[in-house]
Amino acid sequence: MNITQILVGSLSVITLFSALMVIISRNPVHSVLWLIVTFFSISGHYIVLNAQFLAIVNIIVYAGAIMVLFLFVIMLMNLNRETEPQKNKWLKLAGVLSGGSLLLVIVAALHTGDIKAMAQVKEGDIGLIGTLGKELFSTYVVPFEISSILFLSAMVGAVVIGKKE
Repeated sequence: MNITQILVGSLSVITLFSALMVIISRNPVHSVLWLIVTFFSISGHYIVLNAQFLAIVNIIVYAGAIMVLFLFVIMLMNLNRETEPQKNKWLKLAGVLSGGSLLLVIVAALHTGDIKAMAQVKEGDIGLIGTLGKELFSTYVVPFEISSILFLSAMVGAVVIGKKE
């Protein structure tokens, strides 16, 4: 086993454990913190796969901005045991059945797939930020600028709609 396979294996264990902790944690704040660990370990997978841009965007957007928003909403809702709604036993059974079905599909897909081929790292500079920037600002400069104008008009529209009269 080389270092890449060890790294992918350890990142996979961390990702699966933290994702499981997101589901089974009783405290919603702990669930959000475990979700941040999950996002960081997924970013580690992106780095191993030579996709540094995706790793950085994943950390900035998901582990940064969206998790802060989740924490803000959880703190704003002020969840506690007294206000927590009681779940129906049929709803719990449906959740267990759908989760078990998903697990069965994932195990079947992994059973028929080649695990060693999935963990191989691509060589070259396909996922590097420099290569992405050169391609973005040479071949795709017009669609990039059109999308920036679209985002700018959406921000102006949001400010106009949100402005009080």
